[in-house]
Amino acid sequence: MDVKIEPSWKNIMEAEFSKPYFIELVDFIKNEYKNQEIYPKGNDIFNAFWHCPFEKVKVVILGQDPYHGLDQAHGLSFSVQEGIPFPPSLLNIFKEIKRDLGTSIPAHGNLTKWADQGVLLLNATLTVKANQAGSHQNKGWEKFTDAVIGRIAAHHQHTVFMLWGAYAQKKGALISSEKHLKLEAPHPSPLSAYRGFLGSGHFSKANAYLREKGLEEIKW
Repeated sequence: MDVKIEPSWKNIMEAEFSKPYFIELVDFIKNEYKNQEIYPKGNDIFNAFWHCPFEKVKVVILGQDPYHGLDQAHGLSFSVQEGIPFPPSLLNIFKEIKRDLGTSIPAHGNLTKWADQGVLLLNATLTVKANQAGSHQNKGWEKFTDAVIGRIAAHHQHTVFMLWGAYAQKKGALISSEKHLKLEAPHPSPLSAYRGFLGSGHFSKANAYLREKGLEEIKW
């Protein structure tokens, strides 16, 4: 199956594209885009991969679903297009970065500049129906993104995985703590951020680890 994804990812993920679950997933997604309002736009589904080629991955931030509001999702977890108000979780991320690193909260919530530095902003599910959170869960995306995490964990060394919330932390089983750094905290949602996400220091910890391993820090 010819999947339009960044070439290095196409090479490393090729085996997944011919598996029955992925073929069924593609048929389902194509039908959904024909008949429903689906986010992000079709051309943005694999945006995270285009901005962060396989060999450049230094940090993985795992989300669950794309945003399901109008013009929010554009294929990068937690990120929104310029001009779109910050969703609450993203605002808490920026608050923690300000507390942790002393930087100011940015004017917009587009995280493309992180992706271009080697931060894979990966949602576990890459599409969603408008205004229906979780509507494309358990259709096959999770198998694909588990495979993505597995390939990174197996082929890379010294990658930082930021696992926020119980859902993301389940993926930790795919990742060796001997080869990589796993940073776990509650989700940045307002429902849970106060339980330990705010104050976690994940951004300074990630940069300290990258420095220690001789890798360039992320400009958060």
